[in-house]
Amino acid sequence: MNTNLILYDLVIKDGWVIDPSQSLNGNFDIAINNGRIVAVAHQLPAYKAKQTVAANGYLICPGFIDLHVHVYEWITTFGLSADDVGINAGVTTVIDQGSSSAFTFPGFKSNIVEKAKTDVRCFPLVNHLAAQTLGDSESGLENPQKVDIELLIQLARENPQIVRGFKAHAESGTISRWGMGVLELARKLGDRTHLPLYIHTGELFPVVAANRPNPEKIVENVLSYLQAGDVIGHCYSCQPDGVMGTRTKVPKWLIAAIERGVLLDLGHGLQFSFDIAQRMMEQGVLPHTVSSDVHADFTRVHDDSHLNYSLCGALSKLMALGLDLENAIATVTINPARVLKAEAEIGTLQVGSVADISILKLVEGDCLFFDSLGQQLIAKQKLVPLWVVRSGELIQPHRRLLRDLELYTLTKA
Repeated sequence: MNTNLILYDLVIKDGWVIDPSQSLNGNFDIAINNGRIVAVAHQLPAYKAKQTVAANGYLICPGFIDLHVHVYEWITTFGLSADDVGINAGVTTVIDQGSSSAFTFPGFKSNIVEKAKTDVRCFPLVNHLAAQTLGDSESGLENPQKVDIELLIQLARENPQIVRGFKAHAESGTISRWGMGVLELARKLGDRTHLPLYIHTGELFPVVAANRPNPEKIVENVLSYLQAGDVIGHCYSCQPDGVMGTRTKVPKWLIAAIERGVLLDLGHGLQFSFDIAQRMMEQGVLPHTVSSDVHADFTRVHDDSHLNYSLCGALSKLMALGLDLENAIATVTINPARVLKAEAEIGTLQVGSVADISILKLVEGDCLFFDSLGQQLIAKQKLVPLWVVRSGELIQPHRRLLRDLELYTLTKA
């Protein structure tokens, strides 16, 4: 017996590794001990492992990070299981955007964060109360009188691992009622906590018709409140008050905001448009991060029957529209990790980082995808998650919610 063998808990052997954080794109072995990555090499020296994954033909990436989900399950009508949209969808870290608030965060922490295998973090809503249903627009979701900056600062200070930024809405419905007051307060909050803001764009709530703002001016005005590192959500929205709106040419003010460091997030959700995406991508405007905005039905309790999009599906759609594979992987690994200021721990396969890994198959063959308007797109390949490693534990996803990947593969007669 060779007593000089190196001992590992888990080895992923001879996989196609893409890690944009280290400019890795090739075949490597990855060794894991005690929940951490301890070696990445074209060929590991002689070793013995408790578990080995023969990964030839698989795509090995840092654990995917979904920057926009809704997982306050059973408290909000639209909350999903954190593990269904996390580890069971090929994703190791999820960030809930605005389902909790300063008052409801304790329940989110104890019932969601501490019980999930997935790494769950959040951007709490700037407002006191996160509405149970988005149809409840009269609750004052963006009423500046219901914002307590000091309470939010304390929340961030006491929960630095979980609270990684703050969420606010800037769309026609809320602005018609309360103007930009919440954004002014959110800016002060971001400055004092040094945490990013995530801003929803695109009409969401019922609009007070007499006070309807000019849809072409909303995002331009919103950007005056944002700084480098802040995030604009739903960048390829089909709504007239969205980032692109009805324009054919990307506005100069958006280019200027991107150049000064404001970030764009896909936030697929119910507003994603192939036409808008293609128009903006052809003009060189790409999302810095790709997220899913997965959620259940707003008007029923715990009903995900209409959910027909996912993070891996969103990536597959953008790749079909021209986003190259390596940049696609960056949008769900190192880029969101940097938004979270967690790039030393997640979004990377560097030695010493948390052993969070997504193992996927790049499946070739025609497959049919849909945007939020029902428009169709035929893709030549799709990314299907096969396994995840979460903090060193190898897990096979059940993929229950990956309907967009499982149902729409075209077969030739």
